[in-house]
Amino acid sequence: MTNHTTNPDQAAHHWFAKSLDDLNHVERHLIDHLMQRKMIAKDVNEAFVEDMSFGERLADRVSRFGGSWTFILVFVGILVAWTGLNAYVLTRPFDPYPFIFLNLLLSMLAAFQAPVIMMSQNRQAAKDRLDATNDYKVNLKAEIEIMGLHEKLDQMRNDQLQLMLMKQQEQIDLLLKLARENGRDV
Repeated sequence: MTNHTTNPDQAAHHWFAKSLDDLNHVERHLIDHLMQRKMIAKDVNEAFVEDMSFGERLADRVSRFGGSWTFILVFVGILVAWTGLNAYVLTRPFDPYPFIFLNLLLSMLAAFQAPVIMMSQNRQAAKDRLDATNDYKVNLKAEIEIMGLHEKLDQMRNDQLQLMLMKQQEQIDLLLKLARENGRDV
């Protein structure tokens, strides 16, 4: 930070052209971290997982398994076994063709699985929003830090230019003095 952004209100005016009171939550949070020279990046995944309830973790596991090839292959195996047993193997099938009991079980599975998958997708969307907010904060802080570095480099360049001009003037003055001492008109 440059010396004209030593307090939060000055930093808000300098970086956002707003008063501290007009900043949104993210910008105010960023100013606080800039003033304290703290890192703003955080592991959103870790924070998100810590806040999950048992039911949410279970829904995610069910959803993950329900969307896997393992589930599809196991399910196909069960369907083949069910229909094979009831259509060809058993002389007195417990669910004869057209497999009405199987249809009931499939409907109940779909009725259970759909909301569980939607709960998992909603949590993923919330996690994505947290991740996007964190990315925005990090990018904004990086942009401000880069602008601060540019200001410092510009100040250093100006200081060096002033120093170089002073040295050149001293050399010119010295040359003029030497020329006068040697009796030359300058």
